Amino acid sequence: MKLKCLVVDDEPLAAEILEAHIERIPSLHLEKVCTSAIQALDFLAGNQVDLLFLDIEMPVITGLQFLRMVKQLPPVILTTAYSEFALEAFELEVVDYLQKPIAFERMLAAVNKVRHYISMKQAVDKQQAASDTAFPDLFVKCGSKIVRVPQNEILFIEGKKEYVLIRTLTREIKTTVTIRELSERLPAQLFIRVHRSFIASLSKVDSIDRAGVWIGETRIPIGDIYREPLLKRILN
Repeated sequence: MKLKCLVVDDEPLAAEILEAHIERIPSLHLEKVCTSAIQALDFLAGNQVDLLFLDIEMPVITGLQFLRMVKQLPPVILTTAYSEFALEAFELEVVDYLQKPIAFERMLAAVNKVRHYISMKQAVDKQQAASDTAFPDLFVKCGSKIVRVPQNEILFIEGKKEYVLIRTLTREIKTTVTIRELSERLPAQLFIRVHRSFIASLSKVDSIDRAGVWIGETRIPIGDIYREPLLKRILN
């Protein structure tokens, strides 16, 4: 399957070289050449591409400014005549950085990087989709509402006297569902009871010491009967 490419470069000669290189690579198809970031924004508003060749030094909006402005972009290969932007470019998570004049061999290596990046992302997305299917979101009663709680966002669960507190990455949820019921509903692969009043998400545990389990800056006590099973899960 060919990757649909967009070239954004205000230098005609540089754009022609990229066009010629793309023509020589069977796995690429050039969709359009834009001479400014503003043109590229207009094009991307109505079209989808798989790869973006983006010049850095352009009038009005530079390539780096463009990267900061637009959140949802395909893999990006930056093109520039200058080397001093390399560090900043990779902080913006571009796949590769090509210096002009761009040699065909270097261009081919960058495209192979992109293909590998896309392949890895598809594998991760597939794995995540499988995980979401295997472990669907948790629904709990919260007052007069039933609230969705994504399992991968749960840090720990604490049983209080009159309610149970579910602490997630972004919020706290109070529910009347008992901690025993939640312990039975949550997958044992992802969660473990560490105390009669606490359930911890194994993937969120940062450390364990005599004082308890640490998740971020929060310490959760370990019950005596839960310590050995917890250590076995963590160490095996």
